[in-house]
Amino acid sequence: MATVSLRGIKKVYPNTEKKKKGDSEKKTNLKVTEEGVLAVDNFNLEIADKEFIVLVGPSGCGKSTTLRMVAGLEEISGGDLIIDGKRVNDVAPKDRDIAMVFQNYALYPHMTVYENMAFSLKLKKVDKDTIDKKVREAAEILDITQYLDRKPKALSGGQRQRVAIGRAIVRNPKVFLMDEPLSNLDAKLRNQMRAEIIKLRQRIDTTFIYVTHDQTEAMTLGDRIVIMKDGVIQQIGTPQEVFDHPANLFVAGFIGMPQMNFFDAELLVEGGKYFVTVGGAKVELSAEKQKNLSAKGVAAQSITLGVRPPHIALAKAGDNAIKATIDVSEMMGSEVHLHVNANGKDVVIIVPTMDLGGASYSFGSELYFGFSGEVCHVFDKETGANLEF
Repeated sequence: MATVSLRGIKKVYPNTEKKKKGDSEKKTNLKVTEEGVLAVDNFNLEIADKEFIVLVGPSGCGKSTTLRMVAGLEEISGGDLIIDGKRVNDVAPKDRDIAMVFQNYALYPHMTVYENMAFSLKLKKVDKDTIDKKVREAAEILDITQYLDRKPKALSGGQRQRVAIGRAIVRNPKVFLMDEPLSNLDAKLRNQMRAEIIKLRQRIDTTFIYVTHDQTEAMTLGDRIVIMKDGVIQQIGTPQEVFDHPANLFVAGFIGMPQMNFFDAELLVEGGKYFVTVGGAKVELSAEKQKNLSAKGVAAQSITLGVRPPHIALAKAGDNAIKATIDVSEMMGSEVHLHVNANGKDVVIIVPTMDLGGASYSFGSELYFGFSGEVCHVFDKETGANLEF
């Protein structure tokens, strides 16, 4: 069990390519400085004891690099990494008292499950009885006792991942690092393993740092999630906080499935109140949003308006509603996903099947939709920042 502090952490890789005349200052969306390619920049995070932190973002955003710096597998270019009050920038990985589970399992193919799980303890010269006890306890927690005599090639992907996790558990580490551990599994098994990790967390009670590009994993697993883009933290918060109050357009579009709808809109101020207008509809914002915008002195302006698909409702013509034409109708069982075109924009609307009232929506047919002022997110047209915060 441990606290982990990342203070101003930076990772710079040497820029091996010579800059040609006319080249831009960016390479694969990462900053290129005189030092080199900046893969992680000014990463600041305080992780509490026994907290489950998830680093999430698209491929190449720096999340795995950050995890590898915590593990000691990547050298830290700048800043301080502190575990339990001790600066460990220059401490060897084996002396950091951390355990890491990799995406590809990294099991020894010539060893049995038992031998794989016991290996790190044998290196530490732990006595046989203690090793046996720890291996069997971990195997029971993960429900792999029946596989202890098998070799990895005789196991499924999910079973191998359980072994990799078990190998980390037996070490009883201060910090548990997991780098996209479920990405090689099929969808059904991924859901099962996600539930297993939640149960595991409750049983072993240690500090977790988990990396994924899957926002569903991030939302279901993390006490807090850290959303990254191009090596920079975009927002830190609980899953509910980042869903309800995204800091910018990137976070709003990345968190939530299907992703948030975005409209070109106008923010109006009339009689001391804020309204948004889009597609002929005019919506008064909620009291909370009025308060937040007013406190910041936000002026009337062109904005990007965000509304999540489940927060859009079907409406009647002329009822302060937006007209749209259906492109695709997807039946998902308990709900229908309608992909529509409204004012040249693609919009997704999620409608519970019980609300359809027997209506059938086919390609090319017209409908009207609307939304309340409580579910509107207003973003700066230029910077993408949420104007409320």
